[in-house]
Amino acid sequence: MAENSKKKKKGSAKSSKSGQSKKASAREREKKKRGKIILFIVEIFVLLIMAAVLYAVLKVEKVGKVELNEEKLVINEEVKERAETTKMKGYRNIALFGVDSTTGALAKNTRSDTIMIASINLDTGECKLVSVYRDTYLNLSNDTYNKCNAAYMKGGPEMAINMLNMNLDMNITDFITVGFAGLADTIDALGGVMIDVDEAEINHLNSYQFTMAEDLKRPYKEVTSTGYQQLTGLQATAYCRIRYTAGDDFKRTERQREVLLAIFEKAKSASPATLTAAVNAIFDNDEIYTSLDVADILDILGDITKYEVVAQGGFPEESRRTTGTIGSKGSCVVPVSLADNVQWLHEFLFEDEEYSPSDAVIEYSNKVEADTSGYVK
Repeated sequence: MAENSKKKKKGSAKSSKSGQSKKASAREREKKKRGKIILFIVEIFVLLIMAAVLYAVLKVEKVGKVELNEEKLVINEEVKERAETTKMKGYRNIALFGVDSTTGALAKNTRSDTIMIASINLDTGECKLVSVYRDTYLNLSNDTYNKCNAAYMKGGPEMAINMLNMNLDMNITDFITVGFAGLADTIDALGGVMIDVDEAEINHLNSYQFTMAEDLKRPYKEVTSTGYQQLTGLQATAYCRIRYTAGDDFKRTERQREVLLAIFEKAKSASPATLTAAVNAIFDNDEIYTSLDVADILDILGDITKYEVVAQGGFPEESRRTTGTIGSKGSCVVPVSLADNVQWLHEFLFEDEEYSPSDAVIEYSNKVEADTSGYVK
């Protein structure tokens, strides 16, 4: 009996061990299964990311990212050194051009209605915006002097960038150009922007909107009331173009910066899907022309909440400019002293109170003064 009891206990122990082994084996199989599922999900996620990046690459290539010839980009000699050793160090400066085109002519043969410089402090994310008035009398970069928006017409972004670098002592090597359709589609993809429309603006807004709607062959909706309200892409683009109110072109550049800031703030709170839609809206229709590559674009979108626009202004600065009809060049904005304006610009953008304009800027400044002295108010 004792022997039988021992056998039973041994059998029971073996059965218990076998049961535990089976349970452990089941748990291991379940664990491996879950691991495979997680790995599969991760792989799918990685593939989706790779597909998205590839899609973005193809989009940018379709638009025709332009490779600027760095050897042809002019940066004044003193500026090259200062960008590495003075208060200009640590900033990225990008030229923003809005061209007067409804036909997709973004490369050249169209004047730049909007000329802006976005200066970004790479350490803090603080951005400053400066509008360069399109009628400003400057060296076009080929030693001919005229309204500065003629530079884009004659030589596209390369010549326009050189015009900014040479006259303003800048070191710009990147640009973004959009036309009316590109701006309108970007705003629509973000769901519109909030703008305060006043009584003097509403008729002009609708007039410009009507003209663009015909040219772009798209519907439009009239703005019927004044006040702070959401504008569609076409409405906001028309708002940017208004110049026949008090303040003329100076006020128009304020409106352009107002819309750009509204886009920026809307983008900061947008979901990744909305941002992707906004980018694709202009990429799909060849509505952007830029020197930025995919890595740059993804970096900007990835860090958009880091950036904050802390100041904005216009060049020439209000107390340092005048106007006049300069012979056949027509009505121009004239820097009273280009050199003094450049000094102001570097203090404004880079907080450099001791900036001295380059020899090249002083030469251009003297030429502007000589050309305009008999014409300005």
